[in-house]
Amino acid sequence: MTRALALVLLTLCGGCSTAGFWLIHPAGPVAEAGLQSWIVDTGATFLVIGPATLLVMWAVWRYHRRVGRGAYVPGWSHSVPLEATFWGVPLVVVIGLGFYATHSSFQTDPSGPGVMAAGSSADADKPAIQIDVITTDWQWLFVYPDRHIAIANQLVIPAHTPIRFRLTSATVATDFFIPQLAGQIDVMPGMRTWQGLIANHVGTYQGFASDYNGPGFSWMRFQTRVVSPADFTSWVGEMADAPAHLDDAAFLKFAAPTINTHDTVLRFSGVQDGLFDHVVRTVMAGQIYETPAGMTEKKSHDINGGRQQTEAVTPAQDQAR
Repeated sequence: MTRALALVLLTLCGGCSTAGFWLIHPAGPVAEAGLQSWIVDTGATFLVIGPATLLVMWAVWRYHRRVGRGAYVPGWSHSVPLEATFWGVPLVVVIGLGFYATHSSFQTDPSGPGVMAAGSSADADKPAIQIDVITTDWQWLFVYPDRHIAIANQLVIPAHTPIRFRLTSATVATDFFIPQLAGQIDVMPGMRTWQGLIANHVGTYQGFASDYNGPGFSWMRFQTRVVSPADFTSWVGEMADAPAHLDDAAFLKFAAPTINTHDTVLRFSGVQDGLFDHVVRTVMAGQIYETPAGMTEKKSHDINGGRQQTEAVTPAQDQAR
């Protein structure tokens, strides 16, 4: 039985790679709180399922007619110890999980994570940086409204600094997810959602769209570069000199359906004030940045067709910038 169990586990884990286990390698307090909640929920579940499964197996073995070890008691109908166990243990587990789930929900609440509340840590007391996130088919646009800059398909944030996101979509619903930093949150057209995070370590973390939204879904990903506060200040200064500007007309051009197969990064300075709110209002008013039917029906088989021409940036050039 032990060998069979080991074989099953090896089979199930055969396609696994430790490089992709982002959820169990959190790099910030929000992701850490989410992992802790997942561990507690899983442990409590096995606390009930494990003993119940073993008891069922034991009962089948003991009372099997060929074994004949179980006594036949036709008048038996009730057992206080068994009733207390079968009802009491699950009841205690459910009550405990209810209290813990309430606490953990506030700790990771996207509109204001409790782990980022003032006083919860030294980093949480620092002034937060607001970043507006706008999704299109199929790109990510990150706008830093207080600095009038924006970057597409890459996110740059300073370490040990609270980050507050406002998120919306110009096209269809999708999901924003950086497993090592922040939990998954819906991004919907004409609506605002929120998310927050603090990155504890300098590094590069993978972000992506975690909800299928068309043929460009597989390429709708972005690198999250966490840099030191000094490097972030320098980066903001460099971004202010970007030749491309972003106003309503430029955004309309950017929002043209684009399958970003080459991980192209675009940079903008002189971002128009209130661009995020403008996108929300126009989508609410019925202006949808529609994807041509030809792209959804045919271009899923020809990912190079119909793409907006963008300037390719190699990893070496991007690092230099």
